[in-house]
Formats: sequence, C-alpha cells, structure tokens
Amino acid sequence: MIEKNIEAGYLLDFYGGLLSERRKNVTDMYYNSDMSLSEIAEELGISRQAVREIIVRASAELAMYEEKLGMAEKFRTVKEKAGMAASLAREIGNEEIAMLAEGISEAIER
Repeated sequence: MIEKNIEAGYLLDFYGGLLSERRKNVTDMYYNSDMSLSEIAEELGISRQAVREIIVRASAELAMYEEKLGMAEKFRTVKEKAGMAASLAREIGNEEIAMLAEGISEAIER
C-alpha cells in the first residue's frame, strides 16, 4: 500500500499538470499532504465518497499517462544511470566525468 501511494504521488508530480485542477488538487491533498478522505471532504464541502472517486479516477488517469508515455520510468532510468556513471567515474579517479554525470542528474531534476 505504501509503495502504491509513493508511486501515485510520483506520477502526480510527473503528470499532475495534465489532470483537471480539481483532480490535481484533491489527489495532491491525499498523496502529498497526507490528508484523509474525511479531511479533504470537509475542506472542500463534498462527500467522502466523492473524494474517493476523484482520487480513484485521477490515479487511473495518471497510470494511463505513464503506460502510454513512460516518461516517469525513463526519468528514473536516466537518473539511476547518471548516478552509476558518477560513482564509477569517481572509482576510477575521473572527477571531470563524475561532475558531468552529476550535472546530467541535476539537469533532469529541474
């Protein structure tokens, strides 16, 4: 469950701009602000069930974007490989390549 929530929060960070403002806000409250369904419902003046439905639909939409585009997984892979390249470069004593690999990692974070 925790891994699923982390993944949903990660996908929200990646594709949240593609969701409607309402879906994005509710899903952000749930995954990133760690608010309960009841807390969100009270704050927005809607039912707990409505909040749950918004989150379920938004999560499905985010998963669909990732399935179609795969950008979050590509991002993870590039970041991981850049980190590995930096570590390897340091092991062999090439600080210039290590800094270049770290620069790649930092650039994709922006």
